[in-house]
Amino acid sequence: MRIGLAADNGNWHKARLREALRGFGVEPVLFSLADVAVVTGGGEPLRVPGFEDGLPDGVLLRTIAGGTFEATTMRLGVLHALVASGVTVWNGPAAIERSVDKAATSLLIARAGLPTPDTFVVSKREAAAEIVAREARPGKPIVLKPLFGSQGEGLMLLENPDDLPAQEAVSGVYYLQRYVARADGLWRDYRVFVCEGRAIAGMIREGDGWITNVHRGGRPFAWDMPARAAELAEAAAAAVGVDYTGIDLVEDGEGGFLVLEVDSMPAWSCLQQVTEVDIAGAVARGFLNAVRAARPPRLVSALG
Repeated sequence: MRIGLAADNGNWHKARLREALRGFGVEPVLFSLADVAVVTGGGEPLRVPGFEDGLPDGVLLRTIAGGTFEATTMRLGVLHALVASGVTVWNGPAAIERSVDKAATSLLIARAGLPTPDTFVVSKREAAAEIVAREARPGKPIVLKPLFGSQGEGLMLLENPDDLPAQEAVSGVYYLQRYVARADGLWRDYRVFVCEGRAIAGMIREGDGWITNVHRGGRPFAWDMPARAAELAEAAAAAVGVDYTGIDLVEDGEGGFLVLEVDSMPAWSCLQQVTEVDIAGAVARGFLNAVRAARPPRLVSALG
């Protein structure tokens, strides 16, 4: 098989995925989506580094290089072109678009009938102010999140409409979500890793403040994941259409869980510290299974 590994950053994850693929007898070609070109005038116009004589059979996507809106649009276009050419891409561009856009994720989770905190997405500050005035109060804040963002960056707790930033500061989109506090006062949430439709590992995240992301000082702990959390994470992954993903959950205070976010380019270095599951191995295995399933079987003729 001709396999590409697209990873623009994160050497730890890149090395483990490469090692896992090698363990299955595949030597991946490392490349960056930023180096893919479109050249017309003869032959295949999509030029992927390391595949000069054609396109790969599959591309395992770890990260997309950051850049301008135009650059990101082109890189997603490259992924769409690969899929249209029959190349297996994990995660595919449609799944990435749905999960990077928190509004799209919330819409899909709600349409699937899955439990999630009440969420409001509007474009004008006046509309956002009305929501905060109606829904928030002292001790019961609303969370403002950037539409595009991860690792707990740019989050704000709001109790008063006057605290809302200007439209320019949120790129013209206010993504507001009800904050779900724990009765015991702990700052804790959960991350579930789903691959090939199965919840394969999970962890508790605890912080010294309300933002529990490990990159913001949160601490990972092993978690004996209950079946209801695993099932909810699997349903959330299916609703968004991701092949491998990290699902963030919080407890609802009634013995169940709520879906917070779906990550289509999940990191797992901290999760790997508290689980015995070989996550890179699971991702590589699932990806190669998908590539094999998509390739037509070769016809063998028997003579005599």
